[in-house]
Amino acid sequence: MSESKWSQQRNVPRGFTYDERWQDLVDSGQNIHGEADFISGLKPSSVLDAGCGTGRVAIELIRRGIDCVGVDLDREMLAAASQKAPTIDWVEADLKDFNLERTFDIAVLAGNVMIFVLAGSEGLVINQVAQHLCAGGLLVAGFSLDAGGIALGDYDALMNRLGLSPAGRWSTWQRDPFVGGSYAVSAHRKT
Repeated sequence: MSESKWSQQRNVPRGFTYDERWQDLVDSGQNIHGEADFISGLKPSSVLDAGCGTGRVAIELIRRGIDCVGVDLDREMLAAASQKAPTIDWVEADLKDFNLERTFDIAVLAGNVMIFVLAGSEGLVINQVAQHLCAGGLLVAGFSLDAGGIALGDYDALMNRLGLSPAGRWSTWQRDPFVGGSYAVSAHRKT
């Protein structure tokens, strides 16, 4: 992520503490890999996990045979990711200013990344992430619409300004149709 509201909060779980909530969901029988299911269903050979946190999505994509690199600014989250999967490329960097010197079929911003970046930096983040897409690549982001972050109309206008065209929208990572509501998964294609 970029330096954000997330890092400004003092009582937000981070690192392995953050992972505990996902383990609780696993223990209750829930599937915690909706994002990886969605992305792997698109059949990419490579994925940039932008704002990867502790690596839940990237680790699962690698397990499914998809080349994946994770980028996040939070050192504690990346330490947890690296301890769980030391062979994956984990890059500590601000999403509004990084260069991996390669491109990907898909860039995913899962876990509400877009509502955690600093207000006003959304364009810088999207532009930098999009720079890492190959021609025809997809940028896929899922985020809450009622959390005080970027509004969906503003997000779409931003994508249009950056030359990314709509490629689909759903209300969940399970591809439920978008009919309004409090969450959206949006795909935009780099042309």
